[in-house]
Amino acid sequence: MCTRVERLAAEVELQLLDGIWEFTTQDAVLAGCAAEGIADSVGAAPAQERLPVLDRLEHLREVLAVLAIGIARTHGQLAWLLARASTVLAPVLHWRSLPADPRRSFGTTVPTPGELADAEEASRRLRTLLVRLGAVAIAPPADGPCGVPGAEADTAA
Repeated sequence: MCTRVERLAAEVELQLLDGIWEFTTQDAVLAGCAAEGIADSVGAAPAQERLPVLDRLEHLREVLAVLAIGIARTHGQLAWLLARASTVLAPVLHWRSLPADPRRSFGTTVPTPGELADAEEASRRLRTLLVRLGAVAIAPPADGPCGVPGAEADTAA
């Protein structure tokens, strides 16, 4: 998963450098909000690795939820990037932490520690990419932070 996120980062970099992607302030704010959501979900490797598998899976599924919310709030290239990132992390949806009869587990499997670590690191790398994109913003859009209509931006910084 990490390798696929790195490829996404390289593609984003090329699109920005080549002027293919006209990254808007709204895109930057939404990218920043998604990065925050990912950071809130998946912490540093040592802390994550101490958690039970159930909690680690919950955190990874929260990352997918953050991406889905981001996709719902935008369009164009940022939506496509977030959708592709969701696809990269999709194996998380096939994992379970509890023992189950294979006939009744809908094809889910228990992830290995390496698979969990890879998904968590991919989430961290995705967060880094989104932080860099979020830094493109000069000012929050008129409808407020994180693309929430009617929410006023906090200007008392």
